[in-house]
Amino acid sequence: MSRTRRQRAVVYLGLSLGLALVAGPFLWTALSSVKPEREIRRDPPTLWPETFTLDNFVELFQRVNIGNAFANSMAIALVLVATNLLFCSMVGYAFAKLSFRGRNLAFGLVLVQLAIPAIVLMMPQFVLIAKLGMVNTFIGIILPGVVAPLGVFMMRQFIADLPDELIHAARVDGAGEFRIFFTIILPLCGPALATLALITFLNSWNNFLWPAVVAQSEDMYTLPVALNILNGHEATHYNLLVAGSVVVIAPILFLFVFLQRFFIQGIATTGIK
Repeated sequence: MSRTRRQRAVVYLGLSLGLALVAGPFLWTALSSVKPEREIRRDPPTLWPETFTLDNFVELFQRVNIGNAFANSMAIALVLVATNLLFCSMVGYAFAKLSFRGRNLAFGLVLVQLAIPAIVLMMPQFVLIAKLGMVNTFIGIILPGVVAPLGVFMMRQFIADLPDELIHAARVDGAGEFRIFFTIILPLCGPALATLALITFLNSWNNFLWPAVVAQSEDMYTLPVALNILNGHEATHYNLLVAGSVVVIAPILFLFVFLQRFFIQGIATTGIK
């Protein structure tokens, strides 16, 4: 019994250290957002704020058009979530349950795209967007992320584990492929869809480089691009940066709290036979 308790104590200690390493930076950022800048720059730094203030958030909203940037980020993220949930699940269903010539080759190309860094594709994507006249437009920001290879892979792996008998029975009853997909397949993909929604929202919400390249006017800026204004050439306003980081992180934490059960279930079951 004592050996079991010691082992359990070691496990709890390891988990506690891991939690501190992961949650520590978030906690420090949240607490620093209500400190004056002189306290943030203090050496050695303080964890708990000695002087509590909300002036950082007030100044942040005065210096940067946070409301417009927040709306832009939210609109882009929601559109990308909707398109990825629809198209990735449709493509995943085709790869998993439909037989057609070149299926394995096409799925292999999807896997190859997972190994290509996004920065490599950025230049040809920008040239294409520019030739289509979509620079400094929401469509130009959204279009490259409408269907993500990772989403196609995830949905294909999840749908492949669904019983084929359900599809065969629906076909015998005269149901077409679209009806099978929308009435049978999608309702069974809740965990995978929730996981894909959270990953897509997170990637879009935190994306800086592509919106910074395509958006060329302040009214098109997303939150990460708008906050980059605070990173000046002469001085960096750390109090405003940590306040802006809290504004960026808050929606992600809020979304994860509501979807964590589906997210964990989807990660645990995707691709497991």
